[in-house]
Amino acid sequence: MTRQQPIAVLGGGSFGTAIANLLVENGHGARLWMRDPAQAQAIRTERQNPRYLKGVTVLDGVEPVTDLAATVEACELIFVALPSSALRSALQPVAGLLAGKQLVSTTKGIEAEGFKLMSEILAEIAPQARIGVLSGPNLAREVAEHALTATVIASPDEALCRNVQAVLHGRTFRVYASQDRFGVELGGALKNVYAIMAGMGAALGMGENTKSMLITRALAEMTRFAVKLGANPMTFLGLAGVGDLIVTCTSPKSRNFQVGYALGEGLTLEQAVSRLGEVAEGVNTLKVLKGKAEQEQVYMPLVAGLHAVLFEGRTLEQVIEMLMRGEPKTDVDFISADGFA
Repeated sequence: MTRQQPIAVLGGGSFGTAIANLLVENGHGARLWMRDPAQAQAIRTERQNPRYLKGVTVLDGVEPVTDLAATVEACELIFVALPSSALRSALQPVAGLLAGKQLVSTTKGIEAEGFKLMSEILAEIAPQARIGVLSGPNLAREVAEHALTATVIASPDEALCRNVQAVLHGRTFRVYASQDRFGVELGGALKNVYAIMAGMGAALGMGENTKSMLITRALAEMTRFAVKLGANPMTFLGLAGVGDLIVTCTSPKSRNFQVGYALGEGLTLEQAVSRLGEVAEGVNTLKVLKGKAEQEQVYMPLVAGLHAVLFEGRTLEQVIEMLMRGEPKTDVDFISADGFA
């Protein structure tokens, strides 16, 4: 890739803005596409994105744009940082321009209709595109503030992986490669559900033993589910699995953790989401995940328990009692004799 050619970032939220800044720091031009002309103008004049990354300077090389077709046409490498609910509708109108482009999804969500991951939606919209997934323990604010961070670019397309490593790898941001696109992407989507639970627990004074139990059993549960759908279990021992799960379940900066914390304080789900003011993908993921787990007959007691609290009128105390009464099975699925946990 020539340095002169700009790189596109679609989505002016916190992570899209952080990625655009990283690209510019590494000597590349970045076009940050957003729907809202007022937001684009605010970034242009104030070099700030106050709604999503307050206090972080948006670098001069980041060009805020609102013409999607022109942006896509001008760039070969495109990072897609749109909410899962908006991704299909936003990109469908420019589908014809995406053939041969390198599309990298950074969205950690699942489309309810047909349990589709973002890379699968991209493949449907643009079957001739080259597709990858970027995922890991990557809180947007910390990326923007240069906390030492590592991520995973996942794609069977090795040239795409090398390209993403070349443009993003920098002083405070390391990029590892994986061929398990499905496992990496599923890890990023699933952990959001458990972060809601961790936030609720934190608001209720959960102990360190409890926190450790929750994270570890969450890892077992999400790995079990992902392997049933064809992912590599080893992927979940890496940054996109346990790494992302830890940061999302322990950090108050995590949006899903914040929603859970508000629920633990007694707010309704609507109030909790409204207070956040951003998309918390875990709420939508929980609904589709419970249905898929039942359909695939995968044992996911934590998912069932959280669903009962959020959507079935159960109290957290009732669900905890039910979980603690559950029959103990093996600790780690993939070293047990019968494969059940």
